[in-house]
Amino acid sequence: MIEIIDKEIRIDGRPELILCGEIHYYRLRRDEWQDRLDKLKLAGCNAVASYVPWLCHEEREGEIDLRGAKRPEYDLAGFIDLCRDNGLYFFLRPGPFIMAEMKNEGLPYWLYERYPEIVPVGWDGRPATTKTVDYLAPAFLKAARRWYEAVMAVAVPRLQPNGGNVIAIQLDNEIGMLSWVSNGPDLTPLVLDDFARWLTEVYPAESLAERYPFDLGEPAVRTAAIRSPREAYAPALHLDLGHYMRGRFARYVDALRGFAEEFGARGVPFAVNIHGTGGGRGFTFPIGISQLYETYEGKPGFLSGSDIYFGDLDMNTFQDLYLINGFMDAMHGEHQPLASMEFNCGDGNFGETLGARYDVSAADFKLRMCVAQGNRLVNYYLFCGGRNGLLDHGRDDGNGRAAFTGERHGFAAPIGPEGEPNYTFPRMARGIRAMMAVADKVAVMREERDAVAFAFIPDYYMTEYRYAGSEAMRRMYANLEANRAHSGWETMARAMLLAGYRFGAADIQNKPLRAAEVPVLALLSASYMDEALQRKLADYLMEGGNVLLYGEVPQYDMEARPCTILSDCLGLRFAAEHRDGPDYYPSVVAEGWAAPRPEVRTHFAQTFEAVRGAEPFFRLQGSGQACGFDCAVGRGRAIVMTARYRTDIGLFRDALERLGAKAGLTHDCPEHGLFLTSTRSADGERFLHLLNLDGFDKTLRLYDRGEALFEGRELTIAAKDGVMLPVGVKAAGATILASTAEIMEIGEAHLAFRLTQAQDWIALETARRIAPSEAYKVERRGAAQRIVSLRHAKVEDELIVRFEA
Repeated sequence: MIEIIDKEIRIDGRPELILCGEIHYYRLRRDEWQDRLDKLKLAGCNAVASYVPWLCHEEREGEIDLRGAKRPEYDLAGFIDLCRDNGLYFFLRPGPFIMAEMKNEGLPYWLYERYPEIVPVGWDGRPATTKTVDYLAPAFLKAARRWYEAVMAVAVPRLQPNGGNVIAIQLDNEIGMLSWVSNGPDLTPLVLDDFARWLTEVYPAESLAERYPFDLGEPAVRTAAIRSPREAYAPALHLDLGHYMRGRFARYVDALRGFAEEFGARGVPFAVNIHGTGGGRGFTFPIGISQLYETYEGKPGFLSGSDIYFGDLDMNTFQDLYLINGFMDAMHGEHQPLASMEFNCGDGNFGETLGARYDVSAADFKLRMCVAQGNRLVNYYLFCGGRNGLLDHGRDDGNGRAAFTGERHGFAAPIGPEGEPNYTFPRMARGIRAMMAVADKVAVMREERDAVAFAFIPDYYMTEYRYAGSEAMRRMYANLEANRAHSGWETMARAMLLAGYRFGAADIQNKPLRAAEVPVLALLSASYMDEALQRKLADYLMEGGNVLLYGEVPQYDMEARPCTILSDCLGLRFAAEHRDGPDYYPSVVAEGWAAPRPEVRTHFAQTFEAVRGAEPFFRLQGSGQACGFDCAVGRGRAIVMTARYRTDIGLFRDALERLGAKAGLTHDCPEHGLFLTSTRSADGERFLHLLNLDGFDKTLRLYDRGEALFEGRELTIAAKDGVMLPVGVKAAGATILASTAEIMEIGEAHLAFRLTQAQDWIALETARRIAPSEAYKVERRGAAQRIVSLRHAKVEDELIVRFEA
């Protein structure tokens, strides 16, 4: 039985960490399967994941082959069974959409040919530019149901509750992504009819008539007015269409789950894959959360998982991944854990140009951060490459294959198409083995948090569809995109993490916002914000909440109507916007508690007049107009920064401390470039997670709420290295009080460590006798014993501590 309880994945009652590798059985010869599974086990993974390509298994309607009758490599049942025989769990991903560089995104050609009405029409009646469909079109659902019937006939006898190894089923893949990237909403007649019905349920008739000055009941009029909206109602349509599509996606996922359960799939979680990273960054990822959170939020038996395509995790990107995990967690129910359904690994050579070369730390760093933040399932995508077979009934499209990448596929994977590991494999495997050595512990640990949460506003990312002919929408989109991520992530979020803050996120749009639960809120704010949300923030401040606002103080609601509730609460009256130009170079000067600081050049500032209770601390050079305020509001306080500023770690630390949030886990390294956090179990076991994001060694001391850790000893974190150091961890009949070395294996009579220092030490408390060794010496320290390594980590980094029988 697989259960999702208390942010854990429990298999037969036991919490587990699931680390998968994606292996596409259909892209390998059957006699290659075992070799790739052997390499997966060598890496330390305990599960296999694979898509099931409808395009390949049912080239002709009604001729479904999932048993390898036509091609041995199409034997899905045989592959799952081989994974079982190797002691590996299986994560089933049957689509209908799978993407995976497959033609038609994995859907059969006959589906489009027989049912052309499923292909969406978008803005101005233009046909879809991507291979998407109307998910709820009856013809598509009927065909998808039959596909699920065939797949479940193979999967259900192999589900873990039925004695098999299938532990999860993903429903479709990256739902809504194709419409987003093409800015092409699904505006088929079926959708428009359903949308009109939804509008009549949401709005009273009188309000609806004012909102949309056309006859929603007349199909021809409605179609023209929605596909080509006028400026007067374009913002309202954008808002309504976004909210409606969230519910539509949820109905689609419910339908797929219904098909799976109808054909016997029960007792395993259903997964939803969230898309959105692009260009090696995470700025657009929350668009996927915004689109899909209604499909899974708080629903029993659901997992949501990220699509992580970052490449290197470095000083540019580390805050992106941290925020993505936080935002996902904010949208989960109380029991739903974090997961990653596609976790980018390999060397980045996607175009087979030997370019975009990733550092060996890439997959290791991302895994360490994700596990520290509570990811319980991670699927390495793509673990191994393979080949795209020829279709039996292919098209004259240049190659006749099932995918558009040519014959070879997955050249960037850690295991290439021919089965050879590339240079990234050893480091990736080392990180996996470190996690799996303590999997039972990290599977239940929670990240320790400081008294601050990062605000998440889903509607700020509800920008997947914008009517290009609307100037109002162009202005709103530009403002939202400028304030919801980029500068704010790289300034405030990065500064907070470098200052040592460990924080989650809060869905302030949909969930209650209470000072007792969120003492301090870090808020990226645009000039647009929903009226109800502005009121919620004002109430939060009046009741004793504290806000660090970076960006702009809203002046409009989400339909571009004037709305200054939050601004009025803060005691600020809008004055002007200042943007740099060819002959204008605005600069910010600090005063009050923010001084002394050097003048800082800015490219944008929003200035205000203080009406009451607001003390300026930023002004524009020359004009003296204020763009930073410390505001007393009711029983709360707000520090407001409305000029683009530099990543001033000290400034953001000072601001948060003034609001009542102090970083608990800190270091004294002046070069920065370090990410650190900590996790704890209910019985007090802890791990300290450290990443050195730079290409040079760093020496530091660690402090926990001001108290020096490791007896004040300096630690050196090697260039591009990550460590997970145990504190109070029980293992092999001992308690590891503290260790500068990382646990790599726990046996009945031994502990294996990865050394990280010139001279590591491990403090143990145990009644067992430690066996002597030439590799270490043992010192008695009261009730504890200290094992001091006699090996230098850069010469030989493995140390095995044995216990006598």
